[in-house]
This record gives sequence, C-alpha cells and structure tokens, in this order.
Amino acid sequence: MQGWVERFQQSIDFIEENLASALKIEDIAQIAALSPFYYQRIFGALCGMTVGEYIRARRMTLAAQELSSTDGKVIDVALKYGYDSPDSFAKAFQKFHGITPSRAREKGAALRSFVPLHIKISLEGGKMLDYRIVEKAPFTVVGIKRRFNSDTSYQEIPKFWNEWAADMKGLKGMFGLCLDMDGKDFDYWIADHYVPWEDVPEGCEWTVIPGGLWAQFKCKGSLPDSL
Repeated sequence: MQGWVERFQQSIDFIEENLASALKIEDIAQIAALSPFYYQRIFGALCGMTVGEYIRARRMTLAAQELSSTDGKVIDVALKYGYDSPDSFAKAFQKFHGITPSRAREKGAALRSFVPLHIKISLEGGKMLDYRIVEKAPFTVVGIKRRFNSDTSYQEIPKFWNEWAADMKGLKGMFGLCLDMDGKDFDYWIADHYVPWEDVPEGCEWTVIPGGLWAQFKCKGSLPDSL
C-alpha cells in the first residue's frame, strides 16, 4: 500500500513540476504505474475532481501569483500556462478568481488559491480483503469494443456500459478490458469468455488475452459499487 501511495504522490509532484509545460495524461499515469483510464478513475475517487480540473486550478493559482507580484505581461503569463490567447485566458481566470487578470494587479485584490495535493491514506477499523495471485494461460474473449481517448475516457466509458446494459447483445459483461494503446487512444472491450461451441453474438468480435500473473479480488454486491 505504501509503495502505491508514494508512486501516486510522485505523479502529482510531476504535475506540479511541469505546470508551465505541456502535460500528457499518459506521462502522468506512467509514473503511478497505471493506465491513463484507471489513473483518472482513481484520481477522481481520491481527490474529488478530474486531473484536468486539478491542473487548471493549480495553473490559475500560479498565474494569479505572477500577475499580482510581477510586471509580466498578461499574454506572457497566458502562454506560459497553456492558453493560446489573452481572451481564453481572461475567461478562465475570471471564472476561477471572479476578477479579470488586469484587476489581479490591484493592491488588495481578492484572489483564490488552490494548494498542491498531498495524498495521505488512513485506514481505520479495516476489514478483510480476499485475494489471490494466479497464473493464467492465454484465453480468448468475445465482446464489443469501442475506441476511446484517454482525455475523455473517464466520462465516456461509463456511458458505453450504460448503452450495453440497455441492449446486452447476448453478453454477461464479465470483463472490462483496455487494449491496444496507441498514444492517447485505446480500445475498451466489454467482453465474456469465448465458448467455441456457441455462436458469436451479432455485432461482437473476439480477441486473445496473453497469459500472465493476475491478482484476483472478490467483489460482493451489485456492480459497479462492489468494485
């Protein structure tokens, strides 16, 4: 647990060190040893906001500090924190701080500050978590897939599951699989074990999952809450 928390904190520290640079979710998630999709899910659960919202809040905090304490031009500060024009920067700035960038230079201007996150997990009263490590041979799954982008997958994949629930296409939905990463794009499958003597449901495809070590956890109750 401690090693995992440290890696996740390192990913947040990486964000903090690169707020004035282009940040990619793939690079951030890699530091925590997670896929972009699961990193965003865990970040949202731990921090109560999306990764993008956190980055914007931190950039707006630093931008306000620079405007109020230096003579830097608004356009230079806007470009530094990822905004292509003064107008888009001014809109984002006013939405966050409630005042325009020019007013931030006034003495006594009221500005908002969002401090960096520090992950601390405290376990109290704990309960048993049943799991086992197993080695699985390659196996075949059959299901439906859709291409997603890691920037929006956190919001879009739950919609994919809702669509499937409305028309299950002969699937039980045993697996949710992230496969075939290509930059920010990847395939997400809703799938079941492939049974050779049964027909592949209409609209479904099949793919082979490589063999390897798996951690198996018991989920008790209805999905997705039991996860």
